[in-house]
Amino acid sequence: MITSLDGRLHPDRWSDPAGGRVADLIDAHYDATAERLGVEGWIVGRRTMGEFLDQEPSPRLLGEPRERPPHLVDAAGSDLAVAIDPSGRLRHAGGAIDGDHAVAVLSERVTDDYLARLRECGVSYVFAGPHGDDLATAMAAIGEGFGVAHLALEGGGITNGAFLAAGLIDATSTLICPTLDGRAGIASIFDHAGPGDSAPSARQHLRLTACETLEGGVIWLRHDIAHG
Repeated sequence: MITSLDGRLHPDRWSDPAGGRVADLIDAHYDATAERLGVEGWIVGRRTMGEFLDQEPSPRLLGEPRERPPHLVDAAGSDLAVAIDPSGRLRHAGGAIDGDHAVAVLSERVTDDYLARLRECGVSYVFAGPHGDDLATAMAAIGEGFGVAHLALEGGGITNGAFLAAGLIDATSTLICPTLDGRAGIASIFDHAGPGDSAPSARQHLRLTACETLEGGVIWLRHDIAHG
């Protein structure tokens, strides 16, 4: 993730650093540092993936969840672009997103017609339980089906918070830009959507593994997460 000093996620709201432009810092460091992580693809939530795909605001859903098998296309060694899209709102036009193989994580309430459209487009899909929130099951299906072990979780904050609460994050990579947002209520790196007394980070402990100062004053922090 890349963030302002106050942990906010929307660069269009950030102030520019002294003597520079925040957009230049993002262009210089975001993809370059991600390439050093050795991951086999990336995961984002439906809203973030909406930057790449059109969306259906009110898709038709089944009245009751129904189990169906996953559909896994041969990715031919390409990285994965995984979208957490429980209601099937994303409208895929093909089997690749930004050059990576598209994988949809769905609830068991999406319609057979929607699944047929994904197959026609060459998109893989797995299910995350009746309501699309069983992320552990979905990640296991992706890991086993594609033979991958590490994917980069890239937001938004609610999706990151859901993965944190599920105990599925084993490390963090955080770029802190010398910039500020300053407004309350703006999405942050982890925005768990649970009740007020929930503790999504319980029994998860950070261990600093690296700290680098990059050009332009960007700080790159890496942490392992110890569970238990």
